Order: sequence, then structure tokens, then C-alpha cells
Amino acid sequence: MELLEIQPRELKFTFELKKQSSCSIHLVNKSDQYLAFKVKTTSPKGYCVRPNTGVVKPKAECDVMVTMQAQRVAPPDMQCKDKFLIQSTVVPYSTTETDIRSDMFAKDSGKYLEEKKLRVVLIGPAHSPVLLPHNGLLKQDPCHENFSQKDQLLSGVENTPPAHVVAKDVEGFKTAKVTDRAAKDVESRPAEDVDELKLTNDIAKEKLAKDIEELNSKLNVLELNLSEAKLTITELTEERSMATREKETLKHELAMLRRKSDVRRVQVGFPFLFVLMIALIGIAAGYLMHS
Repeated sequence: MELLEIQPRELKFTFELKKQSSCSIHLVNKSDQYLAFKVKTTSPKGYCVRPNTGVVKPKAECDVMVTMQAQRVAPPDMQCKDKFLIQSTVVPYSTTETDIRSDMFAKDSGKYLEEKKLRVVLIGPAHSPVLLPHNGLLKQDPCHENFSQKDQLLSGVENTPPAHVVAKDVEGFKTAKVTDRAAKDVESRPAEDVDELKLTNDIAKEKLAKDIEELNSKLNVLELNLSEAKLTITELTEERSMATREKETLKHELAMLRRKSDVRRVQVGFPFLFVLMIALIGIAAGYLMHS
């Protein structure tokens, strides 16, 4: 009875230089037992497998993601000889991923060990130069190797590349990605197209320089206008303050003038009243004397 069903039986990767490619392996536990699995490969440094070990519960499913590391050189005729081996065995129901050990998958342990081999197939994109006609024939599916041929020795080392190796490769790919693409585009163009591209780039650079110069000139004009506006606002503020002070001064002077005018009126009106009273007294006295 088949314990672990594996789909697909061929790992197909879309191959492009300096680019990673991934595919998924679907595992189905067809038994009523807990199954532990382990994934091995003939090229541990060329692939990253997550997870590379695990436990699948009865009638449950599990997905394994396999990532091919970016390659700097394409294999001859796009033929890949890498192989994968998936081992599975029955374990107690309480087994967890942390309990999995390498000796569980040893063939001399006496336990039933199910093994299934998967081959790697590289598929080139439509624009890839590896699919161009060669000697009048178009290159087809790259993997023509008979799977029944003698397999390479599967490595017992965990098939996850060391962290520092992966980090170094990824960093190198990131820093060189834009430069390599630009160089590749230039190399793939005819000479006339390259000259036209250079001319277009020169015109674009010249136009950009003119635009920057115009923007700087407009910015200087705006800054000058802003300075003049600030100066005008300052002058108007000072003039307003002076006008306010002059207004207060005029009000004070007007008040003083009004007080002085009132005093003069009092001073001028008092002698006239006095004279009038004297005149009336004189008239009265004369009337009395005649009577």
C-alpha cells in the first residue's frame, strides 16, 4: 500500500539566468498512520526546501516549496541531472517535527521506509536564447534523460544551503541585477539601435539639464519676490505703527486745546459780567437819587 502520494513526479523550474525559480510538491497521507517525511537532493547547495522534514497526519495533506537558486551559467542544452528523493516512514501519533531524527530514515533500522524519486526539468522562457534554433533544429524539452539510468548519489546532508552562502549569493544578485540587465539589453541590440539609444539618452539628459536650470531660475525669482513681499509687509507695518502713534498724539493735543479754550472763555466772560453788574448798580443808584 502506498503511504504517501506525491504530486507532481517531475519538478519543473522556469530557468532564467540570475533568477530564482520555485515549484511546489504536494504530499497526501493516504494511510491511517502518522507519517514522517524527509526531502533529499543530489545538489544540496543548488536548492532551498521548506520544509525539508515534517509530519503528515492521517488523511492529511502538506505542501513543500522547492526553490532553485539563481544560476550564473545555463547547463548544457538545458539538461539537468539533479534528482530529489522523498523518504517517508510511519511514526507514533505523538511525534512532532522537532522529534524527527536522521536515523528514522536509515534503511538498516528495520522499519518500513518508502522512497520516491523526482527528477528536475528546466523550462526556458519564450525569449530565452537557449531556445533559439541550433543547427536548423529547435531545442525542445531539455530533459531527455531516461529516469531509469543510474542516479547520482543522493546527499545525506540537509538540502538547505548555509545561511551565509545564500545571503552572499542573493546580495550579489541584487547588486548586479540592474547592471546585468542593462548590459544584456545593449548587447542584444544592433549597432544602429545602440547608437540611437545613446543619442536618445544624450537628448534626454540635455533636456533634463535645461529643465533643472529653468526650475532653478524660477525658484530664484520666487525667492526674490518673497523677499520683496516680506520687506513691503515690514514697511507697511512700521507705517501703520507710526500712523497710530501720530493719531494718539493728535488726540492728546486736541484735548489740550479744548481745555485751554474753555479756560480762556471763563477768563474773558468774568470781567464782562462784573462790568455789567457795576453798570446796573450805577443805573439803580442814579434812579434812586432822582426819585
